[in-house]
Amino acid sequence: MLKKVFGMISLGCDKNRVDGERLLGEIVRHGCTVTDDLAKAQVLIVNTCAFLNAAREESLAAVFEGNRYREGMLEKIVVTGCLPEKFIGELFPELSEADVFLGVKDYAELFPALERSYREGQRINAVGTGNGVRPERYVSTMPHLKYLKIADGCFNHCTYCLIPKIRGKYVSYPMDELLSEAASLGETDELVLVAQDTTRYGEDRGENAFVELLQKLSALENIRHIRLLYCYPEVVTDALIGEIAANPKILHYLDIPLQHCADRVLKLMGRRGSGKDYLALLKKLRTAIPDIAVRTTFITGFPTETEEEHLALLDFLEEANFENCGFFAYSREEDTPAYKLKGQVPYATKQRRRRELYRKQAEISRRKLETYIGKTLEVVCDGIDYEKSCFVGRAYFQAYEIDGCVYFTAPEAEEGKRYSVLITSVGEYDLYGKSEA
Repeated sequence: MLKKVFGMISLGCDKNRVDGERLLGEIVRHGCTVTDDLAKAQVLIVNTCAFLNAAREESLAAVFEGNRYREGMLEKIVVTGCLPEKFIGELFPELSEADVFLGVKDYAELFPALERSYREGQRINAVGTGNGVRPERYVSTMPHLKYLKIADGCFNHCTYCLIPKIRGKYVSYPMDELLSEAASLGETDELVLVAQDTTRYGEDRGENAFVELLQKLSALENIRHIRLLYCYPEVVTDALIGEIAANPKILHYLDIPLQHCADRVLKLMGRRGSGKDYLALLKKLRTAIPDIAVRTTFITGFPTETEEEHLALLDFLEEANFENCGFFAYSREEDTPAYKLKGQVPYATKQRRRRELYRKQAEISRRKLETYIGKTLEVVCDGIDYEKSCFVGRAYFQAYEIDGCVYFTAPEAEEGKRYSVLITSVGEYDLYGKSEA
């Protein structure tokens, strides 16, 4: 049996990270070693993203960079994830730096394909040959923070998005398997639920069961807090809002991707709802849960987007008053309906609009953060920032690696523990304070 030292570069979203952790679990199950020092790896896995052209370029760059380790101990490179799943026809002949290619559900084929590559001395295309069985994960995050991927694929047919072409239709994972997986993760301060659309959990099986899943996950003693990401606006129901308000384990935080506010653009995007609907949802959320923190994402420069619609989005940001936003310049992707639309917005215009949106949101976020000066917040410690010579953590309104942080001084602090931090100053997206703990 193959006994090697494995390293991994995992790119893209946290959903992809969970997939990477399943591959790491397969490695450990086979009695092999995982290292975070790539110079010591004999086999390097590059877990790729293909959502946007920029992500594909980043994935290829990681393969090229990884190939440099062949001067040392590296023997094989495995390329897996969304990039080979969608583009294997072009990738396999051209990307000669890689020895093995796997798709998004080919976990079980990792070792058979690698063994063939070693035995035959050939490059192996194993995309689409797996059985889809999901092995146990080797968790790669901090011990107190873990992700739970509750579904794969998508049936929201947004006209700009490749995900359904890569991941297929929406498939909810069985609830008993998810509960067993969450229980197996050990003591977890923050469990982050992810999927392409978490709020549609169960609909492919006949009935939405997201609230039921939240209730059953909350009953697990090893789970202290739950954070919800990727909640589509039209499925943020009264039942879900009520559960968040009443359930002490669910953090008062929602990530709700909106993508635009102009009704005409939303219709071209294949999105449901309108700018007016979104504002009504925000009002309902803030009435039921006054301290709710809402994060969202927007796409700027979608085909035919006018300057007036861009200005309307700037005004919408002011009215909506989000805690945090992410902004993406539209990426024209082949094999999507939007690719064929006339009226493509020039690259320079898209980038200028994106910068303007970020500047506006920075003003809004800073104003909101300034309200915390002189107040004490509960902050989970994520570790030490050696450059700033202080501890770093997050309040409930800050998601890991997405939003800002709280930097704080203290006599001592332990990763994964929560501390009362007095906020003394703010940055553009971050808070600064001190704890007496």
